[in-house]
Amino acid sequence: MTVTTSHRRRRVAEPRSTLSLKQARLPRWTPPVLALVAVGAGCGIGLGAGLDSTVQWGLIAALVFILGTYVLTAAVEGARQAKDRLATSMVWIAFLLAVVPLASLLWETVARGSKVLNGYFLSHSMGTLPDAMPGGGIYHAIIGTLEQVGLATLIAAPIGLLTAIYLVEYGRGRLARVVTFFVDVMTGIPSIVAGLFILSVWILILGFGPSGFAGSMALAILMMPVVVRSTEEMLKLVPNELREASLALGVPKWRTILKVVLPTSIGGITTGVMLAIARITGETAPVLLLVWGAKTINNNPFEGAQQSLPLYVFQQWQQGSDASYDRAWSAALVLIAFVMILNLVARGIARWKAPKH
Repeated sequence: MTVTTSHRRRRVAEPRSTLSLKQARLPRWTPPVLALVAVGAGCGIGLGAGLDSTVQWGLIAALVFILGTYVLTAAVEGARQAKDRLATSMVWIAFLLAVVPLASLLWETVARGSKVLNGYFLSHSMGTLPDAMPGGGIYHAIIGTLEQVGLATLIAAPIGLLTAIYLVEYGRGRLARVVTFFVDVMTGIPSIVAGLFILSVWILILGFGPSGFAGSMALAILMMPVVVRSTEEMLKLVPNELREASLALGVPKWRTILKVVLPTSIGGITTGVMLAIARITGETAPVLLLVWGAKTINNNPFEGAQQSLPLYVFQQWQQGSDASYDRAWSAALVLIAFVMILNLVARGIARWKAPKH
C-alpha cells in the first residue's frame, strides 16, 4: 500500500515539475521584425521632426530597437532574459556602427575611383602633363611604392625577427627590459617623427638628397616594432617541450631555434610581417618629407625624388581640379586594393601554415 501511494505521488508530481520548467519564448522571427519596425519608426520620427541627416534617423531606429527588444522580452520572457537580449542588441548595434562607415568608405572609393581606372591609368605616369588636365596615370607611383616598401621590409624584417628571438630565447636581464620598453615606445611613434628623424640625420647632417631609400628608412622605423611584437608572440606560442626535446638530443640552442622554433612559428611570423607591410604602405608624412614626389618614372630608389601612391593621392587632391580629383580617387582605390591583397595573403599563409588537427 505504501509503494502504490508513493508511485501515485510521483506520477502526479511529474507533470507539475515539467510545467514549472517551461517558459514562454519569443519566436525566432521577432528580432528581424523588430528591426524593420525600428527602421520604419526611425524614418517616421526623423521626417516628422524635420531631421535631414540619415545618421540621426539610424540612431533613432537603433534606440527604438533596443527599447522595443527590452520591453517585449521583459513582458514575455522575464527580466533576466530581457537583460540578456538588451546586451545582445547593443553588441549588434555597435557592430553596425563599426561596419557602416567602412562600407560607406569602400562604396564611395569604388564609385569615384572607377571613373578613370583602366589599363592606361595603370601603365602611364604624369610626365609633363599639367595636373589640371585629364589623362596621366600612376605607374611611377606604383613603382615607387613597391620599391620603398620592399626596401623597408628588407631593413625591418630581419632586425625585428632577430630582436624578437633575443627577447624570447635569450633576454633575461636589464638589457631585455630596456629593449622591450623601447619597442613599446616605438609602437606609438607618429610617422611624422620618424620622417623628421631621418630628415635630420640622412639629409641635413649627412648631406644626402631626397630619395626613395630615405623614405624606406623612415618606413622601416615604423615597421620594426610591429614585426618585433608579432614575432615575439608567435615564438612564445611554441611549446617548450619542443625546445627541450631538441636540446636533450644534444642540438645546440642556435640550431634548435633555426630548425625547430622558427619552422613551427613561420606561419604567424609571416602573417605579422605582411600586416606590418600593409600598415606602412599608406604612410604619407615620411614620404612627403624624404621622397618629395616626382611626375616622371624614377626606377632608382637611391637617387633623386620618387613618387608613391599615398603621396600621389595627397598631391592630386591638393591641385583642386576635377581631373586631379578623379586621379586621386582612382589612386586611393588602387592603394586600398593593394592593402587588401596583402591582408588576404597574410590570412592565406596563416591558414596554410596553421597546425593540422
